[in-house]
Amino acid sequence: MPPTQKELAKLAGVSAGTVSNVISGSTNVSERSRQKVLEAIRVLNYQPNLIARSLRTNRTRTLGIIVPDITIPFFPKIIRGAESAAREHGYFLIVLDSEGSSDRESDLIALLRAQRVEGVLLVTAGGLEVLPERLKTAQTHFPVVCLDRLPADLHIDSVCVDDTGAAEMATSHLMSLGHRNIAIITGPLTLRNEQERLRGYRQALQSGGIPIQKSLIWDASFEQDDVSKRCQSGMLRPTGRPSALMATNGVTGLAALRSLYSMGLSTPKDFSFVTFDEITAEDFFRPGITSIVQPTYDMGYKAVEVLLDRIERGDDAPRKKVRLPAMVKVRESSGKPLVEVAETKPRRSVSKTSSASRTRR
Repeated sequence: MPPTQKELAKLAGVSAGTVSNVISGSTNVSERSRQKVLEAIRVLNYQPNLIARSLRTNRTRTLGIIVPDITIPFFPKIIRGAESAAREHGYFLIVLDSEGSSDRESDLIALLRAQRVEGVLLVTAGGLEVLPERLKTAQTHFPVVCLDRLPADLHIDSVCVDDTGAAEMATSHLMSLGHRNIAIITGPLTLRNEQERLRGYRQALQSGGIPIQKSLIWDASFEQDDVSKRCQSGMLRPTGRPSALMATNGVTGLAALRSLYSMGLSTPKDFSFVTFDEITAEDFFRPGITSIVQPTYDMGYKAVEVLLDRIERGDDAPRKKVRLPAMVKVRESSGKPLVEVAETKPRRSVSKTSSASRTRR
């Protein structure tokens, strides 16, 4: 027979009520008593009957999180923060991958509702035009907090970085080095965060009195071939080649670097480079890559706190829009522009890595 809560209480030397509070995630338990109960659970290998408890309390103490591609390093970091916050509050977290499909995302939302999760963290899969009605339906008696990619014109709890401010800060960094021909390569502009980052780039140029050139705005995607075509058409021009390039996300940024390196260009000798997100295996890049570092762990952690607050306070409580600051981590890929930038096949330059950081006011 499996152990009972009474047996747990006896072994831990506490009341049955204390055991129940620990299992339910209640905060009305001293840390000393909590540790005694947790040790008894480990010794007796106690497994709570979550189905019976949810039927009795109408609470499953389970949350869900849906991301568009769990293989992108950005998202596991968010998940880690969310899981930590959920665990600290006595909740379990179910992680699902929509594979970038809006239809699959809808199916996963329906699945989580059927499993009686109490709320969902959602990094949307598709473009802006398909989101509002689907999310309005999901929000009916079902709390949803959007992360990173935010739907337009929808009143919903959200947690993300200050995308406009971060892009403006990174562009200003390149301008402070003396760059004037600064190109930007984006992911899909159907995503609102990509639009916000493009807006920050434009604002920085306008503030610096630098004309915005359409030829330096390269709207691309997350696909290597598409990014390569945009880089080649922009960087192999005989005249007017940009001296600096900013990528609005890590996937597009890595694809851009691969393309430009294959063309025989190197950074910072031929162009300065800045990207959103730390590129995986950063230590293998020489010179190091200047990056806009997002507080991914904090985003996931804070999103759970916002979601639990929504669950407790109900639908009538004011919506929260949390915007966290990013940081520019300066490395050697961003340097001062050279007088001549027209040559297309320079020798690779490798320098000693240095780093510094600066935060937006």
